[in-house]
Amino acid sequence: MALPIHNIGVWILFYFSAAVTASDCYVRLWLPSASNEKLQTKTIKNSDNPVWNEIFYFRIQREVENILELAVCDEDPLSKDDMQFTILFNIARVRPGERVREKFALKSEVKSENTWNYLLSLLASVLDRIWVCIINILSSQLSLLQLLKTDSYAFSVLIQCFWIYLCYSTEKLDVRLGYDLCQEEQEFLQKRKRVVASALKRVFHLERDLHGHEVPVIAVMATGGGLRAMSAMFGHLLALQKLDLLDCVTYLTGASGSTWTLADLYEHADWSQKSLEGPLRAVKTQVTKCKLNLMSMEHLKYYHKELAERAKAGHVSSFTTLWSLVQEMFLHGRPRKYKLTDQRRALEHGQNPLPFYAVLNVKEEKFSTFKFREWAEFSPYEVAIPKYGASIRSEYFDSEFFMGRRVKKLPESRICYLEGLWTNIFTRNLLDGLYWSSNSNEFWERWAKDMVDIEQITHDTTIIEPPSCLSGKLYEMFQDIITKRPLLGKSHNFLRGLEFHKDYVHQRKFIEWKDTVLDAFPNNLTPLQKYLCLIDVGYFINTSGAALFKPERNVDVIISLDYGLGNAFKQLEMTYKYCKIQKIPFPKVEISEEEAKNPKECYVFEDAEDPRAPIVIHFPLVNDTFKEFKAPGVKRSLSEMEEGEVNLENNCSPYYLIRLIYSPENFDKLVNLSKYNILNNRDLLFQALQNAVERKISFFRPQEPHSVVLLDKQ
Repeated sequence: MALPIHNIGVWILFYFSAAVTASDCYVRLWLPSASNEKLQTKTIKNSDNPVWNEIFYFRIQREVENILELAVCDEDPLSKDDMQFTILFNIARVRPGERVREKFALKSEVKSENTWNYLLSLLASVLDRIWVCIINILSSQLSLLQLLKTDSYAFSVLIQCFWIYLCYSTEKLDVRLGYDLCQEEQEFLQKRKRVVASALKRVFHLERDLHGHEVPVIAVMATGGGLRAMSAMFGHLLALQKLDLLDCVTYLTGASGSTWTLADLYEHADWSQKSLEGPLRAVKTQVTKCKLNLMSMEHLKYYHKELAERAKAGHVSSFTTLWSLVQEMFLHGRPRKYKLTDQRRALEHGQNPLPFYAVLNVKEEKFSTFKFREWAEFSPYEVAIPKYGASIRSEYFDSEFFMGRRVKKLPESRICYLEGLWTNIFTRNLLDGLYWSSNSNEFWERWAKDMVDIEQITHDTTIIEPPSCLSGKLYEMFQDIITKRPLLGKSHNFLRGLEFHKDYVHQRKFIEWKDTVLDAFPNNLTPLQKYLCLIDVGYFINTSGAALFKPERNVDVIISLDYGLGNAFKQLEMTYKYCKIQKIPFPKVEISEEEAKNPKECYVFEDAEDPRAPIVIHFPLVNDTFKEFKAPGVKRSLSEMEEGEVNLENNCSPYYLIRLIYSPENFDKLVNLSKYNILNNRDLLFQALQNAVERKISFFRPQEPHSVVLLDKQ
């Protein structure tokens, strides 16, 4: 296969400025698809109309997206140079042999970088313009000299390109490219489907076995919430086990604190086949134990030794690495050699659900998590960022990659270092805090509007202006303070060096996942970054459901376990809004004012008109009938009433997020409440699952009578 490689020349001419005072201007050029090096013109001192007349050369491949970034800057010897504005020019506009001369004028309707308007109420009003000539050039010295002597309005250029013969192949890449499920997951699903079919037949007393295509995919989706989520999830899973439903589940997803539960359970190859009472007792011991020795001299020496060894091996050192070690001692009291890939033993026969650990990839600076974040997922098989259709084997994570290949192989990290990433609450910036301390609906609407604006971008030329010179310094100060992530966690970026196809923004699979203000600007996306910056999902939506939204997984039922205090529906409502904007099938979540004030223990949401939308069975963390009943149908005696008093009133709750130790009594109350809420809603849960089985059968054989009889379990 032959691919043409083109030479491109960029000729920077001059700049007319409406500024009152002269400046020291230069132009910085960046074309990352050609070179990651940033070039710049000479600085023209003390001029309001600088003339550069400089030409720069790049070699490009036209099948990838080539976005030239031109930044006009004012040199400042005492502080950071001021950026006047940035031009993003799509090289695809220039055909081989063609000369394009562009005049860029800054007007009020130009796209402004107005992230700060809601803080500063300052608008840009600069009226400047820069002249740029973009040309294809000949490689011979004679032709170039003749070209430079020609009037800039009248010269002619011949087509000049090289042909490189390549054999297209991705087989030897260490990064798997594509949106299909990996081979290991597909094989697991075949094994798990047999387990689920057998369990459903047993639970619902079916007259015959279900065929493979009739077996619904049932997932448990847990939110985060620190120790509260970890403890309550044990109660929920114990209840599902008592109802004989754990074997009906195909996927288990966790975020933040609920990932601790999953990581604990999957250390044991047959955890769901044995009683969870044993693991629950071990967790209770740790959660109720004093943690004062976490910073003892012995532990500090251990932390220092581990950090030094990781740095020597080539891993990126950060505060998150230290947090991971402290967290390991906090949760387990000892080092563990256990790794994520060790969990494959718990999946080799399809004996347990497949776990997914949810996390966000964000920008190190200049953007809040609400403005830019990308879903990432960890499983025992792969680590993936679904938006790009790119994944790596889990043991490869944090090795160094370039252009799809592992260029520096590092040993797989212990799972404690991954738990530190999944629960990384320290890498937020001040703007993240501002979002969630204010009215979140306002910022959600702002995000939705940004998504609409992205659809209108033409990709030919975009001009981005920061606020005007009068507010520039103040803008930079706010930008640095509010968006800087002081306790940054870094991991080697396995997408580094990969390039975007020229039509990437129109690809259906990318469109399904694009959801940030930068998705239309490839120079700012993750493949151009050296590191990943992974943080807790709670700074966007506290949900672990992103892995379940992947259409290739065909999830039919989601059992939603919400561990938030206060608003019992906030995260589920945000998930619905997100899915609606992203056109992801999801049932409508509408809650009355009365239900919001006095939530029940269980809700079922479904979309009868869209069979692609999963049935969602939602269990918020509420204390309703548990106050009076210690078990379904068993009322409390007067002496037992105190055991039903579970304080879930946010800041004054003993389960508040920053609480690091629970009393044995409070731990038991939380676990028993979670267990009770599922057991008490057995009928609602069973009916929803039965509907899913019936819907699955009807969908595949709509013209035939059902040959599977569903009976209520007695």
